[in-house]
Amino acid sequence: MDTTLQNLLLSWAFVLLSTIVSEAQTARLEGTVRLPDTTTPVVGAFVYIDGTDLSAVTDVRGDFILPEVAAGQYDLVATGLGYRTVVRPVKVVAGQTLRVQLEMDEAVIGLPPVVVEGVSLTGGLAGLKDIPGSAHYLSPLDLEKFSYTDINRTLRAVPGVNLQEEDGFGLRPNIGLRGTGSERSSKITVMEDGVLAAPAPYAAPAAYYFPAIGRMQAVEVLKGSSQIRFGPYTTGGAINLISTAIPDRFSGRMHLLGGSYANRNLHTYAGNSHRNFAYLAEAFQYQSGGFKKLDNDAPTGFDKKDYLAKIRINTGPKASLYQSLTFKIGQSKEVSDETYLGLTESDFKATPYRRYAASQKDQMNTSHEQFALRHVIEFSKNIALTTTLYRNNFHRNWYKLDKVVTADGEKVKIAKVLDNPVGQAEAYGILTGQTSTRDDALRVKANNRTYFSEGIQTALGWHFHTGSIRHQPDLGIRLHRDEIDRFQWVDAYAMDNGTMKLTSAGTPGTESNRVERGKALAAYLQYKLKTGKWTFVPGLRHENILLERMDYGKNDPARLGTDLATRSNQVAVWIPGIGLDYRPNAFVSFFGGVHKGFSPPGSKEETAPEQSTNYELGARYRKGALSGQAVLFFNDYDNLLGADLASSGGSGSGDLFNGGEVKVKGLEWQLSYDLLPASGAGWSMPFTVVYTYTDARFQNSFDSDFEGWGKVEKGDELPYLPNHQLTLLLNLNNQHFHFNISGRYQDAMRTRAGQGALPDNEKTDAHFILDANAGYTIHKNVVLFASLTNATDKVYVVARRPAGLRPGMPRAFVGGLKVRF
Repeated sequence: MDTTLQNLLLSWAFVLLSTIVSEAQTARLEGTVRLPDTTTPVVGAFVYIDGTDLSAVTDVRGDFILPEVAAGQYDLVATGLGYRTVVRPVKVVAGQTLRVQLEMDEAVIGLPPVVVEGVSLTGGLAGLKDIPGSAHYLSPLDLEKFSYTDINRTLRAVPGVNLQEEDGFGLRPNIGLRGTGSERSSKITVMEDGVLAAPAPYAAPAAYYFPAIGRMQAVEVLKGSSQIRFGPYTTGGAINLISTAIPDRFSGRMHLLGGSYANRNLHTYAGNSHRNFAYLAEAFQYQSGGFKKLDNDAPTGFDKKDYLAKIRINTGPKASLYQSLTFKIGQSKEVSDETYLGLTESDFKATPYRRYAASQKDQMNTSHEQFALRHVIEFSKNIALTTTLYRNNFHRNWYKLDKVVTADGEKVKIAKVLDNPVGQAEAYGILTGQTSTRDDALRVKANNRTYFSEGIQTALGWHFHTGSIRHQPDLGIRLHRDEIDRFQWVDAYAMDNGTMKLTSAGTPGTESNRVERGKALAAYLQYKLKTGKWTFVPGLRHENILLERMDYGKNDPARLGTDLATRSNQVAVWIPGIGLDYRPNAFVSFFGGVHKGFSPPGSKEETAPEQSTNYELGARYRKGALSGQAVLFFNDYDNLLGADLASSGGSGSGDLFNGGEVKVKGLEWQLSYDLLPASGAGWSMPFTVVYTYTDARFQNSFDSDFEGWGKVEKGDELPYLPNHQLTLLLNLNNQHFHFNISGRYQDAMRTRAGQGALPDNEKTDAHFILDANAGYTIHKNVVLFASLTNATDKVYVVARRPAGLRPGMPRAFVGGLKVRF
C-alpha cells in the first residue's frame, strides 16, 4: 500500500477513535427555561456551567443545548436581564443526555408579585395573559435586539402607537396612542418605574424631557380599560419605562458603540444583592455630531449624559414581615444644537439635510434630577403595600430663532417665512445668511423654564380565594403637585454675511414671565374577579385637580406683582371602566372593555376637560411557535383638547383649546410565528407582523385658534395621524449568532385638518424604512455588534411643523462590543 495513503488512513482512524473516546467521556446537557407555572418560554436567557467556558442562549422556544460536557457534578446557572438568577446542581454522566427544565421568575421593577400590578402596567410577560385589554411588554431581549437609543424606533413593534419624528434621534419624542394626538407626548401618561415622568404632568404635560430608552430594561404599553389605574391621561393609554433592576448576584454589562456622524454610545452598569443590602450603579452616555449641515459648518449634534444609582436595604428573605426600602437617584444633562427652523419645499428637494445660517445659535440645554424612595411591606404572600415618595427637577433653556425683522420693522414668524419664501424674500434671504439691513433682524428667544414634580403614592395589592373564585382588589392613592416657571427673554442679532452677531441682549423675565401650578389628589380601585374561564375587572378612578397661573407680565421681571394676572381652574371627575376576558382554553382568549377617557383642562377657566367614552374588543392566541392579537377600538370624544405648543407651530403659550366632538376608530393586529419551529434547539427564525389602522375625524365645524387645526369642517381628519402603519420584524438566531431586520411603513399624514385628497403642501411623505443588525458571540461574555438604520438611505419628510420641512434620519452605521460580567 502506498505509504502516503497508509498514513492518511491511520490518521483518519486515529481521529475517529479519538472522537468516539471523547464522546464516550462527555455528555450532552440540554433543557428548557420557562416562566413558573406557565408554558411561556424564557427567550434569550444566558445558561452556563459555573466554572467552565460552556454556555448557551435559549432560543424562541426557551430551549438550550450544551454539547460535550465532561462527566462530573456542576452548578447549572440561568441568568438574564429582567429575571432572577437560577442555580441548579446537576450530575453529568458520560455518554448520556441529561435534560433539565428550569423556571425563572421575572424581576419586574424588583417588586414582589403581589404588588407588581400597583406600579407595573403589565406585570411582565407572565402578567400579559391576565389583562382584559390591549397590553404590550417589550422585554429586555426585545430591547437588546436592536439596542435603539431612539424611543420612536423602539415603539415600532407596538400596534396602536402614533409617532411623529422630529430631530431624527428621538431626543424629544411625539407619541400618541390610538389617535390621541402626539404633540410632545402630552396626551398619554408617561412613567418611569411607575412614577410620572413628565416634568409637570398636570400643569404643563408637554414632555420636553423623556427618559432615555438607551438605559431601560423594558417598556410597557397599556391601552383599554385597565389603564385607569395610571392617570391622569386615560384616553389612549399609558407607557411605563422600566429602569435596570438591581441584579440578585454580582453582575453587570458594558455596551461600547460608535459609528456614523461621530455617534458614540456608552452604557454600563454593575450591581449586587446581599442578604440585607443591594446596589446598582449605571451610566449612559450618548453623543453625535449630527447629520444636518449648517451653512457656516457650525455643529448640529448633541451630547447627552445620564447617571443612575439604586440602593436597597431589606429584611432577611425569611422574615415574618418582609420589608424593603429602595432609594433611587438619577441625573441627566443634555446639550443639543437643535432648532425649530426647517426648510422650504424647494430647498428640501435640493439639500434635505441643510440647516439655514440663521439657526447657528440655536441650542437646547437641559438638566434633570430624579429622586424616589420606595418602601415595600409584605404582610403575607397575598397582601402587600408599596409606597413611593418622589421628586423630579427639570430645567431647560431652548435658545432658538423665533422671528425675522424686515427692513420696515415687520416681525415675521419663521414658519410664515418658510411657507412663502417668495412673498417673504427679504426675510428668507436673512435666514439663509444674507447681510441684514437692521441690527435686530433676528430675534432669538431664550425659552428658559424650570419645572418640578413631586408627590407620594401608595398601592395596596391583595390576592385571595373564596372557593374556586380568585379575588384581586388593587387600591391606590396619589397626592401630587407640580410647577412650571417660565422666565424667558429675547436677544436680537444681525446677520453679517452668514454670521450672526449679537446686537441687543434681552433682560430675563421680559418675554414669558409666569408660573403655573398643578395640585392633584388621585385614587383608584380595581377589582379583578376570576371564576372558571371568565375574568371581570371593574375599576374606578377619581381625579381632583386644581390648576393655577400667576402671570407677572413682561414689564415686571423682579416679580413685584405690579401687573399680576391670575387665573385658576378646578375639576373633579370620576373615571369608571370595566374589562372582561373569556378563555375557552389555554391558547385562546377573547376580551373587551369600556372606560371613560379624561385629560386635565389647563388653568383657563372656559376650557373644559377632555372627555371620551372608549371601547375595545379583541382576541389573543398563543400556541407553540404561533401567537397573535387583534383589537378593534373606538374612542368617542365629547370634547377633544388641542394645545398651543411651539413644537406644533403655535405661539408656545401652552394654552388648551376645545376641539368639540371627535370619533376615532381603528384596528390593531399583531402576528408572530417561528419559521423554523421544527429545527430543534439552536436555530430559530421568528417573524412578526404589526399593523395599525386609524381613522380620526372631527364631528363639528368651527374656527380654531389652534394653529394645527385652523378652520375645521365636519368630517375633517385630524392632522399627524397616519391611516396605515405596518412593521415587519424578522430575526435569525442560534447560540452564537443573531441577525435582525425591522421594516416600517407609515402612510402619508395630513399636516393640517382636512378631508379628501392630501394637498402636496400639507402632508408628510409615505415611507418604508429598513433597519438591520447582527451580533456574534466571540466569547461567552462578549458580543460583536453592528447595526444599520435606514439601510436604503431613504429621504423623506417627517413633519412640516413647527416651521418648514423636517427630514427623517438618513442611513447610519453603528458598531462595537457588548460585554457582560
